[in-house]
Amino acid sequence: MKRFLCILLALGCGLMASAQSNKLIKELEGRRGELQKQIQESESLLQSTKKDVKGQLNSLAALTSQIEERKRYIQTINGDVERIDAELTSLEKQLRRLEGELRDKKQKYEASVQYLYKNRSIQEKLMFIFSAENLAQTYRRMRYVQEYATYQRLQGEDIMAKQEQVRKKKSELQQVRKAKENLLAEREAERAKLEKQEAEKKKLVDGLKRKQKGIQNELAKKRREANQLNARIDKLIAEEIERARRQAAEEARREAAARKKAEAAKKGNATAGGNKSASTSPTTKIERYNMTKADQKLSSDFVTNKGRLPMPVTGPYLITSHYGQYNVEGLRNVKLDNKGINIQAKPGSQARAIFNGKVTAVFKYNGLFNILVRHGNYISVYCNLSSAEVKQGQEVTTKQVLGTIFSDKADGNRTTLHFQLRKEKEKLNPEPWLNR
Repeated sequence: MKRFLCILLALGCGLMASAQSNKLIKELEGRRGELQKQIQESESLLQSTKKDVKGQLNSLAALTSQIEERKRYIQTINGDVERIDAELTSLEKQLRRLEGELRDKKQKYEASVQYLYKNRSIQEKLMFIFSAENLAQTYRRMRYVQEYATYQRLQGEDIMAKQEQVRKKKSELQQVRKAKENLLAEREAERAKLEKQEAEKKKLVDGLKRKQKGIQNELAKKRREANQLNARIDKLIAEEIERARRQAAEEARREAAARKKAEAAKKGNATAGGNKSASTSPTTKIERYNMTKADQKLSSDFVTNKGRLPMPVTGPYLITSHYGQYNVEGLRNVKLDNKGINIQAKPGSQARAIFNGKVTAVFKYNGLFNILVRHGNYISVYCNLSSAEVKQGQEVTTKQVLGTIFSDKADGNRTTLHFQLRKEKEKLNPEPWLNR
């Protein structure tokens, strides 16, 4: 019975190992599937036939972003190939061990069969039993004959179980090898697409190089508009910070007054000196507060979700302009300075709140809506909206729609959200905060 349980346990371990390999393959395929879907959807954002400088610069930004996405996807495939190679090495090692165990069991079984063949007659077994010198030895020899027969039967069953393990391991190995072949083929296909896109980018850059004056004029216009917009945002944020601090100060005063009243009630003899002492207490507390308790909790929750905040747009997207100052690859003296990030989406896409908060401002600039949402002492900014679905003072929740992103008909309906993130007046790079 114990031997039979060991055989079942060996078969169970083989099935578990096979399930683990299948789980690994499905896990890798699922993750790549999401990335591939994002790339395929974002490819639809590259359609633009505009020949003017503005349209070509925007097309270059979108194409560069798509190339970056594809390079990341190829890196993911390379990582998956390494994991599958490690799994193959492990499986091949397990298979060699199982085949070695099977050979050993077969050799032992062959030796036992040869022994039984030489001592196969009933007469020989009976002579072996009855030639015992006493009754106790006769009993032991009978037990030996019975146990040897049982041992031989179990050996046969053990060999069959081990053969099944070897068969399953070979099948598992074949599946993983097939998965690797598919992965390598997919990598080659992605590399071919990448080469094609890089050739398109080079052609676009070469065309723009001949329009240096037009590029500088377009960039100068963008800088002026961005500076005016940022000045407006800075002013509104400064006003909101001041409002929040006044609110926190008022909360501190109320708490100090409540403590004073409680202490007076407890002592039952408030003195003039005591009143004076209490009157200075709020000032001390106000200096410690820069947020209300509710804002402190909201800020803490916001920070806890860093890296997990949803993208501020619905549907497929491309980040076409990153945070900070950087040169445009391939173009001489073309430098961008972005206080946030630009996210290109499909026409009709909507801007959505990245976290719970309160709408602190809704204003228009160049005929388009811009929305500020405060999350404690963090503020998210959503610009370039054709419509707004929220009002100042309104509480919003994570992923709640704030408005529709403007589609520029003069640029092939290009739909771009300009998104910023602030911690009070400090400008932050939004990308590490978002779940991409």
